[in-house]
Amino acid sequence: MKKTFLCSAALIAALGACAQKNATAVKYAQYISVEDAKKHLSIIASDAFEGRETGKPGADKAANYLAAEFKKMGLQAPVNGSYFLDVPLTVSSFSIKSFAVNGNALSYGKDYLSLGGAGTQTVNASEVVFVGYGSEAEVNNLDVTGKVVVLIGDAKPGAEANPPQRGGGFISAAQNLRRKNAGLVIAVMSSKLQGSPSNSSERMTLKQENPRPIVPRPLIVTINPATANQLLKNSGKTYEQLQTAAASTQAPQTLKAEVSVSYESANKDAKAVDVLGFLPGSDPKLKDEVLVFSAHYDHIGMLPEGTPGDRINNGADDDGSGTTGVLEIARAFTKAKKDGKGPRRSVLFLGNVGEEKGLLGSEYYSEHPVFPLANTITDLNIDMIGRRDPSHDGKPDYCYLIGSDKLSTTLHKISENANNTYTKMDIDYKYNDPKDPERIYYRSDHYNFAKHNVPIVFYFNGVHADYHGLGDEVSKIDFPLLVKRAQLVFYTGWDLANRDERPAVDVKNDMPSER
Repeated sequence: MKKTFLCSAALIAALGACAQKNATAVKYAQYISVEDAKKHLSIIASDAFEGRETGKPGADKAANYLAAEFKKMGLQAPVNGSYFLDVPLTVSSFSIKSFAVNGNALSYGKDYLSLGGAGTQTVNASEVVFVGYGSEAEVNNLDVTGKVVVLIGDAKPGAEANPPQRGGGFISAAQNLRRKNAGLVIAVMSSKLQGSPSNSSERMTLKQENPRPIVPRPLIVTINPATANQLLKNSGKTYEQLQTAAASTQAPQTLKAEVSVSYESANKDAKAVDVLGFLPGSDPKLKDEVLVFSAHYDHIGMLPEGTPGDRINNGADDDGSGTTGVLEIARAFTKAKKDGKGPRRSVLFLGNVGEEKGLLGSEYYSEHPVFPLANTITDLNIDMIGRRDPSHDGKPDYCYLIGSDKLSTTLHKISENANNTYTKMDIDYKYNDPKDPERIYYRSDHYNFAKHNVPIVFYFNGVHADYHGLGDEVSKIDFPLLVKRAQLVFYTGWDLANRDERPAVDVKNDMPSER
């Protein structure tokens, strides 16, 4: 969606459609500069910050860098004298400690993969139950409690005319065996193995006062035919023989095989921080109202040890660019404040942690706000503003805007006016369409403000080939475009921080309660 406004003296007189530029805003927008942006982003997205994964040392380094910059600018530390808001986390881990058949240890990724389990369990068995394709007819009356069950993971011959679920239907069959309390479920795949790329996994959530206990779930693994023959070598059968027989019979077979597997789940506490810098407003009547500029400073960290070559996901665009934008906007506002031109309303500069783990830092802030959400007039959230996506290569400067009209028609008008008056970019509303399959509106930190009826605008450059990849490097950042987008955010914020009335929430919040 594109709107073009042409201004002339006659049109202004006739329509009053175009606002005059605010000379003070223009002056301080110039403090958002390519030189300064390069300085910040070259540090934030450097190898020294190790991909800034939440809960890891690299994210702590990034948080300390933001806090130090806020202090240099003269921003207040609003969390009881600190720039850090502790975000308590729980890390839930699952790992396979060992897996062996007939005394031979199996290698993860080569011999088998895991589709997951839960709890802490060691299974030792001297026999396995082969159930063919694991259909209801094959296992309906079968007691598999605590047993090792083997099934064929490929599609049954003749089933192609009515395709079952992915993986030849074995996933639903394996889950059925899990519900019947099998001790271990093994699916044999002649095609590519399915499962997690690692034999261990972690999931991070906000810490709960009354956490749920870990509910045990039997492990499901996939193995290849060579490993299956290794498993069956003491039974007098080969996997190929069993597969052939399974095409015509549904009778389960109990076979000799030594199987040992050990896995465990655990929960541990962790902590990360949101970083807050506060600029008090100058108008006694408006200073209790707060405008938020937000960006997440975390990224996805490093590839596993032993990975050849570069292991660090530097996240220059995602979201080093947005973090840099917030620092630059803070610089502009603090310069104005020092010159006696500070904003009438107060401004919070918010660096969120844990966005890549599920918007955790912004969720925690929205549930434990340092400044009441009732007094928070808008969140301007910046997540990826440093590059172009393929659909805009060779085209005029642009920015995707999302959410400006979801809660407030006034905010949408303010947003469009800022662009039409100052930056004059091509504003693309593709991702603002509620039918857009990417559902971008629900995928960054603004969401946790919007769900509490705080109007938001989300600034985004779209997805590129290096999204969440090793190639998201500073060398690929278009710094003039980053600066122009950050200036658009600044001009929008300048209007919001200084206008007489806050944006009215006049659109019904019809977002689902869950993302």
